[in-house]
Amino acid sequence: MTLIEKLNWRYAAKKMDPSKAVSQDKVDRIIEAIRLTPTSSGLQPYEVLVITNKDIKEKIQAMAWGQSQVTDCSHLIVFAAWDDYTAERINSSFDFTIAERGVGTNERTEAYRKNMLANYPVRGPDVNFEHTAKQTYIALGIAMVAAAEEGVDATPMEGFDPKALDELLGLRAKGLRSVTIMPLGYRDVANDWLLPLKKVRRPLESFVTEIK
Repeated sequence: MTLIEKLNWRYAAKKMDPSKAVSQDKVDRIIEAIRLTPTSSGLQPYEVLVITNKDIKEKIQAMAWGQSQVTDCSHLIVFAAWDDYTAERINSSFDFTIAERGVGTNERTEAYRKNMLANYPVRGPDVNFEHTAKQTYIALGIAMVAAAEEGVDATPMEGFDPKALDELLGLRAKGLRSVTIMPLGYRDVANDWLLPLKKVRRPLESFVTEIK
């Protein structure tokens, strides 16, 4: 299938088949796609957790209004954003990039670093978390496309208690806050009410404006 055909195939599965596990190679490629996602200034201000533990998934389901995909899925992905931009995080990111590229520092790189250090931390954690959280949605979008490419169902979810999930996973101690979760698995063909319904999106003429 072409990419567009695969995107037409995908939907937010409402019922997953717990007897079907996603192979590790497919999960690895989806996670690698997330890792390769573009982010503002290349900071990658979030982390992902991959959960397969049955007991933990059951606890998360209770925080997610009982949604069955959380426990029926093969792998549960949690996107957790930095709670703030700190000088330490900014410097660590810049130092890592410079070391990996092996080019040493230069005037342009250091000017960029100094600008971020002067402007990001002072905005405060509320503004900064809003920004890091937005970055995770870019990764979420890439992850759903990658899952479709692999023929794996992926259901994006905001319907959960983030404070409770943060506490369960010890995220705040790591300077992280949960933003969204995404079960990976395979649709329950016989029991998912959404599967037989037509995929509906707005037509191009009411969705796209061309400015020439």
